[in-house]
Amino acid sequence: MSTPAPPTPWGTTTALAAGAATGVLLLAVGLVLGRADVALLGVPALISATWGWTHRPEAPVTAEVHDDPDAPPGTLGARLHLHGPAGAQTVRVRVVAPGGETAERVLHLTGGARDVGVRARSARTGALPAFRVDLLAYGVEGVQEHGPVTTTGAPLLVLPRPAALRDLPSSPRLRGLAGPRTSRRPGDGSELRDVAAFGPGDSARRVDWRATARRSPDLDTLYVRRTYGTAEATVVLVVDSRDDVGSDLTTWGAGAPRHDEPTSLDLARHAAASVAQTVLDAGDRVALDDLGRLHRPVRPGGGRRHLRRVLHGLALARPVGEPSARLRAPQVPAGSAVYVFSTLLDDGAPRLARQWHDAGHVVVVVDTLPPVSLADAEPRVTVAWRIARREREDRVATLRRAGVDVVRWTPHLPGRHDGRVGPTEPDRPHDDTLGPATALHLAARRRSRDRRTTTTARNAR
Repeated sequence: MSTPAPPTPWGTTTALAAGAATGVLLLAVGLVLGRADVALLGVPALISATWGWTHRPEAPVTAEVHDDPDAPPGTLGARLHLHGPAGAQTVRVRVVAPGGETAERVLHLTGGARDVGVRARSARTGALPAFRVDLLAYGVEGVQEHGPVTTTGAPLLVLPRPAALRDLPSSPRLRGLAGPRTSRRPGDGSELRDVAAFGPGDSARRVDWRATARRSPDLDTLYVRRTYGTAEATVVLVVDSRDDVGSDLTTWGAGAPRHDEPTSLDLARHAAASVAQTVLDAGDRVALDDLGRLHRPVRPGGGRRHLRRVLHGLALARPVGEPSARLRAPQVPAGSAVYVFSTLLDDGAPRLARQWHDAGHVVVVVDTLPPVSLADAEPRVTVAWRIARREREDRVATLRRAGVDVVRWTPHLPGRHDGRVGPTEPDRPHDDTLGPATALHLAARRRSRDRRTTTTARNAR
C-alpha cells in the first residue's frame, strides 16, 4: 500500500492569465484596426481560458503504490494507480527508485484513472526502501494545477536472481526410493546391475528372453535383468548473514553501502539461489539454513514452488543484532552436501564447515566477499584490512588442506559514477581467472575422479 501526502488544493496557472490577456488584446487590436481576422484570432484563446476555468476539478488527484507480485527476481517492481476527478486531464509523474534512479513521464488520465507498472533493475536484494512518486496534475487546457504531491509505497522485497551453473559437487550418498541419480542398491532403474535367475519379488517385465534362451534352452529357468535403483541427492544451503559489507572499506561498521553495488550478503543470496536452481532442475532436494538467526530452517524439498520458497528465505536473510557464534554445527540430513556462503572474516563459518566435513559430508565453501576498494581509506583502516586479509588467506588455506573446496563468487560490478579512484583488494586467496561456474564444475569433476579412484582401489583389494 502507499502513504499519500496531505491533499493540495487546485490552483490557477499562468495559462489562464496568458489565454485571457492574449484573447482580449487580439480582440482590441482587431476592433481598433477594423480587422475582423485579427479579432477572430483572440476568440480561441478566450474560449480555452474560459473552458478551463469553468471545468475546474473539485477533488485532488490521488496516487497509490502497490507491490508487484509478478516482478521477476532481481527486479524492483511496483504498480502505480492514479485516480483523478472530472476535469483532471494530465499528470506529470516522477518515480525515484531506492538506488536514486529517476524516471519522468507525462500521463493522460483516461476515464479519470490510470495504472502504470514500475520496474527497475537492482544490484541489491532483500528488503529495500520503497519507490517515491512525485506527481503534478493539470486540469483542462492546463488552466488548473494540483501538486506537487509525494507518495511512497511499502518496503520492497527483492528476490535474488539465479544464474546458470554447470555441474556441482554432490554427495555420493543418495537418499529416497526415486530420483534422477543412480544409486548402488538394487531397484527399478535404467543402469544394468546383473542378470540372474527369476526369483521371488522379480517382475515378469524384467525377463530377458535372449539371456534365458542362451542360458536355459529348455526354458526351465527364466532369467531377469536386475538394475540399480534411483535416488536423489540432498543439498543444504547455509548462509552466513552475520556480515553484510560492501566494496567500500570506509563503510564497514558505519555508513550505508552503495545502492548500485552488491554487498557480501547480496552475493551470498545470488550464489545460493544459483545453486538451488541448478540442484532443483536436476531433480534433487534443497534445504536452507541461516547462521545469523536461530529459527526453523527451510526443510528439504523439490520443485518450482520450493525454489520460490528458498528465494523468499534468502531475501529475508539479514544481520540481526550483534553477530552470535554457534558452538555446534546445525544438524543436516545424513549424506547431504553442504554449501556454506560466507565472507570468511571470522572463524565461525570455517569452523562449522570443518565440523561438517569431519562428519563425512561433502562441504563447499563459497567466498562472498566483494573486491575491496581502499579509496579514501585512512592508513589505520588500510593496516587493519591487511591484517584481516592475511587471516582470510590462512582460513582458506586451512579449509583446502582439510579437503574442503573453496570457491570465490566474483560479482559483476557496475562502473562507478562518483569519480573515486583507488586500489582494489590486493590479496589473491583464490584463482580469480576462473568464474564461479567453472570453479564449481572443476570441483565436481575432481570429486568424481577421486571417487572413481577410491572405488577402483577398493575393488582391487
